[in-house]
Amino acid sequence: MTTTGLVLIEEHAQRVKPPRMLAVPFFFGNALGEADNPEYQHKILQATFDLLDRDSGPVLEQLPDDMVPDILMQGSETENESEDKGLNAADELTSLRAYYEQWTESHGGRTAVGASSIPQRRFRGVVRFLEGYINREETDMKERPEDATLPQFIRHCVNDLKAFYYEARMAQRPDGADRDIHDWFWSATAMGALTMSLAQRMRDDEDPETQALAYGIAR
Repeated sequence: MTTTGLVLIEEHAQRVKPPRMLAVPFFFGNALGEADNPEYQHKILQATFDLLDRDSGPVLEQLPDDMVPDILMQGSETENESEDKGLNAADELTSLRAYYEQWTESHGGRTAVGASSIPQRRFRGVVRFLEGYINREETDMKERPEDATLPQFIRHCVNDLKAFYYEARMAQRPDGADRDIHDWFWSATAMGALTMSLAQRMRDDEDPETQALAYGIAR
């Protein structure tokens, strides 16, 4: 069977040597680039399918320069202003709920939220769970699947919270650029500050799995 695909970490493809891969400069969970931009996403897919024309591999190509957007900053590259403004992650999340629900309604129920399996109406509980973890309290959630370790579950929760915020912001600012939404999350929201504190807490842990899963959380 002839195959092709996308890779977010080019070094992985260099080691594994799959038949055909297109290396893209995007973050985890964002393999097709800018959200809610189907025209651009179709170009990424077409560039991936074009690799099927190669008779033999391994083929590893980078996304053409004229298709690479401005590189988005990581959370560690900015100063977060939420504490100075007295913002609270749980209350902030609640204030964005109507925008998130507006987003899902306008997109036929489609959403990137769902990795943790926790309904978004229970996300205040997720915030309390993560705050307890950061403070090194004995904390867990009854919704955590039996086959998921605590660090894995935390990663899923963070993915859901970030998706919730990004989709709410896209409903709130429909003309906002992808970079503007990304910068807003990391520099202006209490959830961005909480996520950065969580990533540091996981990097400081003695457990190798926890340290490994910390990679990419504050990106």
